Amino acid sequence: MKTGFVYDDVYLKHDTGEHPENVKRLKAIMRYLERTGPWQQLEAFSPAVAAVPAIALVHNRDYIEKVREMAEKGGGQLDADTIVSAGSYDAARFAAGGAIKAVEAVIEEQMDSVFALVRPPGHHALAGRGMGFCLFNNIAIAAKYALQKYGLERIAIIDFDIHHGNGTQETFYDDSKVLYISTHQAAHFPGTGKVEETGGGKAGGSNINIPLPAACGDNEYEKVYGEIVVPAVKRFKPQLIMVSAGYDGHWADGLAMMRLSIGGFAMIAGIIKKLADEVCDGRIVLSLEGGYNLTVLSAAVRATFEVLLGTEIKDIEDKLGQLPLEVETPDISALVGQIKEIHNLS
Repeated sequence: MKTGFVYDDVYLKHDTGEHPENVKRLKAIMRYLERTGPWQQLEAFSPAVAAVPAIALVHNRDYIEKVREMAEKGGGQLDADTIVSAGSYDAARFAAGGAIKAVEAVIEEQMDSVFALVRPPGHHALAGRGMGFCLFNNIAIAAKYALQKYGLERIAIIDFDIHHGNGTQETFYDDSKVLYISTHQAAHFPGTGKVEETGGGKAGGSNINIPLPAACGDNEYEKVYGEIVVPAVKRFKPQLIMVSAGYDGHWADGLAMMRLSIGGFAMIAGIIKKLADEVCDGRIVLSLEGGYNLTVLSAAVRATFEVLLGTEIKDIEDKLGQLPLEVETPDISALVGQIKEIHNLS
């Protein structure tokens, strides 16, 4: 399996200080991969800067200019959670460019899968507004680019970040060429992602939200993927699978209340890989979103790479293990049944 990653130190220019989404995240991932991960088996790619017309496939030009001007003046804040530093505009353009580079490498058959290890993250960024730590919507920009440059007709975007990707949903809500599936914590930031949000007009049914109650763990995610995600993607038959990869659903991450383990993330990666092998010749593009516990983030990214390279799930080490408490997990059967009925998956 030919697997690569996109990275550049330009992403560290997005200086957010001690904000949860800070430079330590990528530094921790890169150190861990170099020290313990399957480093020698991965192909490294450098991103090119995303041109303004590419970013404008998703974002309003006046908003793009607003971010540029704010950075040029030394920085500021788009809202209480979303910081712009002097280097953020460059970093954000290279983050979108990193996701585009991943698409190019996969579609042009240099790699089977590529993981864009980029920041700032993107899936909350709306057409005219950055929010939720996100400036430009990297995965959406890269998907739009793939549709335009390569003439693709069907792309599936799977988002397993614990927060709903409201920006990605907005971008493709009326676009029948993109199937967007999100698993996220219900009633959590940003408050979108209800099951009734299924797509507009002729794209009805192409937006699948799976708002899970707090305390869901590996078993609940396996059920959701097996009964909803897999059949929905198989029916859609995408030519490319793209993934918003957020690792904040781990039980040790402080920004949410889910109970996934590293093994759970490996399980999700394995299901997606098998899906890609079946429906789109193994083509997968991943772009980093959330994940704020540095130990978890590093280990989960490594586990994802191992799965992409063909390691058996049972052979992937999980030093953190399961949540070290006896806790009751929620029964999601009714929710799963409701979503299957809405999307004719039963």
